[in-house]
Amino acid sequence: MKSLNDWLKEYGESHQHPTNVVIHKVCVPLIMFSLLGLLWCIPQPLLMKSYHYLNFSVILIVPCLIFYFFLNLKMFIGMGIASFLMLSGNHVLDYIGQLLPSSIIIFICAWIVQIWGHRIEGKRPSFLKDLTFLLIGPLWVLRSLYKRLGIRV
Repeated sequence: MKSLNDWLKEYGESHQHPTNVVIHKVCVPLIMFSLLGLLWCIPQPLLMKSYHYLNFSVILIVPCLIFYFFLNLKMFIGMGIASFLMLSGNHVLDYIGQLLPSSIIIFICAWIVQIWGHRIEGKRPSFLKDLTFLLIGPLWVLRSLYKRLGIRV
């Protein structure tokens, strides 16, 4: 298995242009948030209905967090906190009846901006090479936050 640094270095190769870097630091969390929102909106099967917070967004988060745990403990903790905050935000939007429209709009707009960022960069998105990079993008953003906070990973 590749190390965290190997993944982040390879991901960073297609994210060098300053504009594309800023775009990704904004859009990657927005895409994650909106994807969790879209999954939250999928009707729960009968088996899951008795557990309000057991939905498809939570089902996606669990294996992702397991992957992060085995990659790096500090990243696992950060992504656990980020996931909790995103799920909480989705819960609020669901409560006020705005989760589905908000998630659709955010998801589409953030991807359009990211595609524009890669056109500026002149390089294809990393996930076209390996879908695992869809899990690495949030770590790349989190590493940037950790650096600003003085947290070493």
